[in-house]
Amino acid sequence: MTDSKPSAEAISTEISPEIAKALAIIKRGADELLIEQELVEKLKTGKPLRIKAGFDPTAPDLHLGHTVLINKLRQLQDLGHQILFLIGDFTGMIGDPTGKSTTRPPLTVEQVKINADTYSEQVFKILDPAKTEIVFNSKWLSELGAAGMIKLAASHTVARMLERDDFSKRFKGNQPIAIHEFLYPLLQGYDSVALQSDLELGGTDQKFNLLMGRELQKQAGMAQQCVLMMPLLEGLDGVNKMSKSLGNYIGISEAPELIFAKIMSVSDTLMWRYIDLLSFASLETIAEWKAQVAGGENPRNIKVGFAQEIVARFHGQAAAEKALADFQTRAKGGIPDDVPEVEVAIEGESIGISQLLKLAGLVESTSEAMRAIQQGGVKLDSVKVEDKNQQLEKGVVVAQVGKRKFAKITIK
Repeated sequence: MTDSKPSAEAISTEISPEIAKALAIIKRGADELLIEQELVEKLKTGKPLRIKAGFDPTAPDLHLGHTVLINKLRQLQDLGHQILFLIGDFTGMIGDPTGKSTTRPPLTVEQVKINADTYSEQVFKILDPAKTEIVFNSKWLSELGAAGMIKLAASHTVARMLERDDFSKRFKGNQPIAIHEFLYPLLQGYDSVALQSDLELGGTDQKFNLLMGRELQKQAGMAQQCVLMMPLLEGLDGVNKMSKSLGNYIGISEAPELIFAKIMSVSDTLMWRYIDLLSFASLETIAEWKAQVAGGENPRNIKVGFAQEIVARFHGQAAAEKALADFQTRAKGGIPDDVPEVEVAIEGESIGISQLLKLAGLVESTSEAMRAIQQGGVKLDSVKVEDKNQQLEKGVVVAQVGKRKFAKITIK
């Protein structure tokens, strides 16, 4: 399932300035567009495109890495196209095997429903609800039945399925591949047939599945969809894909102050990739920012504005302003105004600092507290703690661990 692409020179001579501008927006930050000339022809018709993006409801809490695709949908939506936000409630019960070295356990119907319900609330912080159609693939996949499923399975060979990198690696490594996993790309492709999609979006790791949609549409005698692949966003470490399991993520439901602080911790180099993929600023504006930094402006100033944009998107402008003020206070070594208050009851007249930090929820264990003290990361009332065996008597103290964790502790 490979496609050839015409040269950029051939395309540029055939399109109007309006289509050229739209194409630049569509390709912004994208890794690959297949096939560009076909998309140009679709745009020339002037009809709104039916644009599909599928999400399996396996993890209801989204992070910024997930929003790369959703941001692109918003850009396409602003261009006047119809967004089909597909929740794979049927395929979610199979489990997407993409990139997996083992068979994924399928979700139950109840798990799928719970996770799917949370998607709508989160994605509409980016997408316009009035211009978004949420569809569930159980509507047509449930109607396939056994005969339809067998007919679909007959459209491809096992050899073709083993062309997929993850299946190939598992097969060569004698890792088991369940038969139902072969159905996943077929069902995802059939979604494109059912929805008559003109363009499908997905991550670079989804290329096989996305091209399957083109293949099945061709077999059905339909116009084939184009495919737009978005890159996988690196996490805060700048190396690995953003992932909760790796702890290098920025969750969109996290506290505004935490989102702001995490973005400010991103390296000046990685900052531009985040801006290109996550900011709604125009290409012209971003070019101006880059010119300003090249001319000597501190990239931190650009990063502050970007952090405010992201916080405002998910928590509102007031929260963004407050997050900035909180960050500035912390940067100066001060204590934020909204420090959570905690009460710790003790037996006797005093308590060790490590135990106190644990009971206050600032660390997971006393050993973690001791390490933080040894590294100079613990303060009491803005004074660095030097003695890991320090005892505290009953009273009130503001404790700080690292740059982000604070608590006003009442010891009684």
